[in-house]
Amino acid sequence: MLDLLPDLCDEHGDALQVAEPLFQHFGANAIFYGEAVTLSCFEDNSLVRDLVARPGHGRVMVIDGGGSVRRALLGDQLAIKAVDSGWAGFIIHGAVRDVGTLNTLALGVKALAACPVKTEKRGMGTEGAVLHFAGVTISPGDFVYADLNGVVVSASRLI
Repeated sequence: MLDLLPDLCDEHGDALQVAEPLFQHFGANAIFYGEAVTLSCFEDNSLVRDLVARPGHGRVMVIDGGGSVRRALLGDQLAIKAVDSGWAGFIIHGAVRDVGTLNTLALGVKALAACPVKTEKRGMGTEGAVLHFAGVTISPGDFVYADLNGVVVSASRLI
């Protein structure tokens, strides 16, 4: 199954929100999905660091970084922790770095761009926020599905 989203869109159509095609794919897993854990943070990945240390249970961390591509919200060290903690992937309305390493990890990552600059650690952000970006609304507990075709959001588990 290389193309999950076209099948989901054909089968579930109007029940899905389809994100605008803004995201680039990073990480070794081209297809990933799971329950959304939401986080809003701007150019500060302190809470991302905290969350990747918790058990992921196959969930997907959805991060609204305000669309900033000036600082990377995810890099190799946090991504390795995420894999070790059992996270399925990330959808980031912002940037990532260490792309060469990210592409070798058993993780799915969608982000706007790559940027080599790390964030400052100020402890800023909100976990469990309802997020609005790329034409979709993502609430904690929604289910997100991603492949090379894009990202879709469902209020219920589809697979």
